[in-house]
Amino acid sequence: MGEEITTLGGINIAPNAVATIAYHATLQSYGVVGLAPKNLAEGLTSSITREPARGVSVHYNGEEIDIDVHVIVEYGTRITSVASSVGNAVRFKVEKALGMPVHQINVHVQGLRVSNPD
Repeated sequence: MGEEITTLGGINIAPNAVATIAYHATLQSYGVVGLAPKNLAEGLTSSITREPARGVSVHYNGEEIDIDVHVIVEYGTRITSVASSVGNAVRFKVEKALGMPVHQINVHVQGLRVSNPD
C-alpha cells in the first residue's frame, strides 16, 4: 500500500483506489474502446461482478508505483500514439490525485475493435 506519514497520522492508499483512478483516465483517452481482462480468471470474475478497476493492476514497491493497463484500441488509430496517450493520461491523473510519482506504466494492447463498419 502507498503510505505517507504526517504529523497528524498516517495515510494509506489502497491499490484498488489507484486502479480506479487509472481506469477512468484510460477510458477518457482517445482511441481506447475499452479495457480488457488481464487473464481468464479476471475475465470470469468481471462477468459476475462489476469491478471498477477491471483491466488495471497496481503494484507498490516501496515508494514506487507500477501500473499495468490492458486496453482495447479502436481499429484505424495509431496504436503507439494511443498507448503513449494512455500512459501520459494515467501518469498525470494518478500523480495529481496522490501527490506521489509513478515509477512505471505499462500499456498492453489486448485487441482491436471496429466501432463503425463502413
